[in-house]
Amino acid sequence: MAMRLISISVRAKAAEVVSITADLAAVGVFSDGARLSGPAAALDKKLGGAISKIIRTGDFTGKAKSSVVVYGNGKVGPKRVLVVGLGEKGKLKSDTIRRAALTAASKAVSLKAKTVVIALHQVAGKKFDNKQMGQAIAEGVHLGGYRYDEFMSKAKEERIKSLAAVVVDADSAVVRELSAGVKVGNVIGKAQSFARTLVYRPANVVAPAVLAAAARKLARDTAEVSCTVFDEKQIKQKNMGGVMAVGQGSANKSRFIVVKYTPSRCSKKGAVGLVGKAVTFDSGGLCIKPSAGMQDMKMDMAGGAMMLGAVKAAAELKLGVPVYAIVPSAENMPGGGSYRSGDIVTTYSGKTVEIQNTDAEGRMLLCDAIEYARRLKCEVIIDAATLTGACVVALGKYSAGVFSNDDKLADKLKKASVQSGEKVWHLPCGDEYTEEMKSEIADLKNIGSRWGGACTAASFLREFAGEDVLWAHLDIAGPGMYDPAVKSTSGSTGFGVRLLIAYLMSLAGGKKRRAK
Repeated sequence: MAMRLISISVRAKAAEVVSITADLAAVGVFSDGARLSGPAAALDKKLGGAISKIIRTGDFTGKAKSSVVVYGNGKVGPKRVLVVGLGEKGKLKSDTIRRAALTAASKAVSLKAKTVVIALHQVAGKKFDNKQMGQAIAEGVHLGGYRYDEFMSKAKEERIKSLAAVVVDADSAVVRELSAGVKVGNVIGKAQSFARTLVYRPANVVAPAVLAAAARKLARDTAEVSCTVFDEKQIKQKNMGGVMAVGQGSANKSRFIVVKYTPSRCSKKGAVGLVGKAVTFDSGGLCIKPSAGMQDMKMDMAGGAMMLGAVKAAAELKLGVPVYAIVPSAENMPGGGSYRSGDIVTTYSGKTVEIQNTDAEGRMLLCDAIEYARRLKCEVIIDAATLTGACVVALGKYSAGVFSNDDKLADKLKKASVQSGEKVWHLPCGDEYTEEMKSEIADLKNIGSRWGGACTAASFLREFAGEDVLWAHLDIAGPGMYDPAVKSTSGSTGFGVRLLIAYLMSLAGGKKRRAK
């Protein structure tokens, strides 16, 4: 399986980090710390100053994201101690702890360590509340422990089947708070892994109909969640011209997926519509892409997977906010039935679009889905897509672009970004960009000039969102297809699940309902 069994628990014992039997123990060290403190100091004492010696020699500086393994040699309970660099103490953020936990879990998997003790939160002191620390650690463990090796027969034989992480602290009150956070982070981490796996799976495994089946299973397995799927005939009957056009050249027919979470008790009446692009493979259509990198176009469904993961987590956390995941799914392929450059498509809203590039297909799916969310009377609509290379050029691989018709909504997403560690940057999509998207023979065209491509794409979507509904667009082309745990390669990240849950939790007052 791609998603190994990961368990995370919290224990209260003062000396456990030193004495507990484990394959690996992870402690944090600052780059500007005068001396070791907390669990690192306790382990160093038992190890005869081994950690201090490595620091004095300059072999380990405590720089953020760095790490070094020190072997226990029978002097302490853990077989190995992973010393993780946290960077400068004054720059410590909750995401620093999340990334340190990611490093610990990733190293554990690489070393085939089945048990890992996490003693990272202590260095933060009272800078963050313990529930926040527990959540960050659990999310980090899931991020770092994840490997996609579903189709690797050798990996199945050699890899560890499970990873047990134990967070330790001496104070029983702190343990209770950490445990509450771990419970939340565990749900979010699993939802993010769910999204990652969907996106990693190849296009010959995940076609639109298969994605729809996965959404139906999600609904069956999750309380208060339902699923409706429109097939190609129903899509045509509803005049969803954008979805029809993109998928009509493929043998794998399109699906329009609607997953609804309806909490029995709501702290907020208005529904949030989460719209995600799910192109299960994007060849570019008749405007075919170059072969280099085309294998990554199985990941052009990252926006849709993100929305399914977010609804899954919202329901399991019992957030008091009704949420729709609206996922238009198609395969963009060249063929005798493909839509063409020069075609004019009538979208679900009635607006017409001149197709100038068949590789600008994501916005054609999203415009129909945004209109569907409007007809559902969603109070807030947030769409996400691996939409433009232009956004990657502008922001690189580490931040998503956020565009909105409401600055307050954009600010809320920015706050959620800080909480979740998933970075966004506010970019414009005003009327000046919309002017570039106007066609001489239709209401709009589906591509602008070479300048500001992410902004013109967002302004196109804004025309369908209107001004009477709160709307935001997340262009996740960079972080949605770049694995933070593997710097040199592209890979499914599940980006956005944590971001959206942080936003939804803010709408619900940061509280979740109690299970019946």
